Amino acid sequence: MLNENKIWFGKSGNTKIYALPKMANRHGMIAGATGTGKTVTLKVLAESFSSIGVPVFLADVKGDLGGMCNPGVETEDMKARIERFGLEEEGFKFESFPTVFWDVYAEKGLPLRTTISEMGPVLLSRILELNEIQSDILSVVFKIADDEGLLLIDTKDLRSMLTYVSENNKELSSRYGSMSSQSLGAIIRSLIALEGQGGEQFFGEPALDIRD
Repeated sequence: MLNENKIWFGKSGNTKIYALPKMANRHGMIAGATGTGKTVTLKVLAESFSSIGVPVFLADVKGDLGGMCNPGVETEDMKARIERFGLEEEGFKFESFPTVFWDVYAEKGLPLRTTISEMGPVLLSRILELNEIQSDILSVVFKIADDEGLLLIDTKDLRSMLTYVSENNKELSSRYGSMSSQSLGAIIRSLIALEGQGGEQFFGEPALDIRD
């Protein structure tokens, strides 16, 4: 919580532990055993930044942090914690914070999308679990698309591009190097598998702009 224009997120004995907002662009790590307060610390930091108007992005895989959109509930455990840290005297109160949920599947939140071109060949190769040769060929396919002024929006665009390269392999190999039909086929198969796992919903427009 905010205290003396600083983010108060812990206490050691009688000493309050603060984070200075102007220093918050440093990297940090919150570590500890189960039940020691890692998630609560994250929530306190996020809520405090929100209170001073700083947007916060949280990758909440387990759904532990989404409750910030609702005011907290006073339980016996919370009463003990409030009393232990003297939070009531510091002006603590239960409140909600503006929250937007991003959803890869576009079912329960703001659609989270990006384009194939913005994803790029390196990260896409990792997602597709390609080997080194296949990754190199995918990078060449992206280069061909760039040279020909083609924007790869979704997985269908990339499949069409891979098919085009396969059909014109002999002509293109003189400029971009040899690309085996087996490797091209393997990339297409991996791409189709990705589509079956929700890739079609993830790749497309409008692409996410973090500034929105």
